[in-house]
Amino acid sequence: VTVLIITCPCALGLAVPVVQVLATNRLMKNKILVKAGDALERFAIIDSAVFDKTGTLTQGRPVLEGEYDSQKLKLAASLASNSNHPISKALSNAYQGERYALEDFKEKSGQGVSATYQGKLVRLGSRSWCGDNAGAPSEKIELWLAIADEEPYVFYFTDVIKEDAKETIKNLKEKGLSVYLLSGDRQVIADQVAKDCGIENSFGDMTPVQKFDFIEKLKQEGKKVLMVGDGLNDAPVLAGADISMAPGTAIDMAQNAADIIFMGDHLNPVARAYDTSRLSYRLVKQNFALAVFYNLVAIPLALAGMVTPLIAAAAMSGSSLLVIANSFRLRFKK
Repeated sequence: VTVLIITCPCALGLAVPVVQVLATNRLMKNKILVKAGDALERFAIIDSAVFDKTGTLTQGRPVLEGEYDSQKLKLAASLASNSNHPISKALSNAYQGERYALEDFKEKSGQGVSATYQGKLVRLGSRSWCGDNAGAPSEKIELWLAIADEEPYVFYFTDVIKEDAKETIKNLKEKGLSVYLLSGDRQVIADQVAKDCGIENSFGDMTPVQKFDFIEKLKQEGKKVLMVGDGLNDAPVLAGADISMAPGTAIDMAQNAADIIFMGDHLNPVARAYDTSRLSYRLVKQNFALAVFYNLVAIPLALAGMVTPLIAAAAMSGSSLLVIANSFRLRFKK
């Protein structure tokens, strides 16, 4: 009877779930929702962090700047109103008048949107898809309008970097993580945002397929990858990473693909979730060590007849309480 009481695996059974419940509760109080049961375990062992640009490192609310031809602005806004891309939304919101009736609307992932207007093919999107590739590069965010054989027309936008982006990136790098920026925007814009955030590795002009391939390459090199993104184009990449996060402003598909969702306009929840995952991972290992130590000491004593059932019951309960008490250190750690 004493051996049966001593070997009751209560401490082992509590080693993981108590920590998970406390860690998840701690993150929820900081407006961070953990969706996957093993997310924190996977998060704790990452060594690389990959960030999208628009809506992740930046506010994701580009503003149209400058004066433009009213007819072209109306046509561009008519096209943009059918897209969920942040830049398209910014252009659509910048024009408050009536829209043209368009036909055969299509959206090409990573490129832009197209439709037919008065029998002419019109496209709105990236420079490479409908712009002037021979033109001088600009450090501003661009959205190009192409009308059949007419000269391409460009709209310029500005997007503000999140105020804590640089601090968050610095925090992650100090913890030994390699940080990358992947963006569908042009390389010159990606480089500028990366410089402002303190990121050395930036890659622009990337399609969703290229982003996914980049993540797969890192994983093949043996790296454990975190992906943070918010757009439709990021959904496959979020699903393909070892662990993924998306802001609460992300589209539904990105949120469904992500393991963790964080609210607000700040980026520091990424570092906070990483710190919590590492602490919970250490506590789980400590809990297992305590449970194993208890069994290594108590079982031989029980087999030797040196422990009564009453003492065994107290020891078994004490080991469980010890594991729980160790787990509660999560509440007192900053």
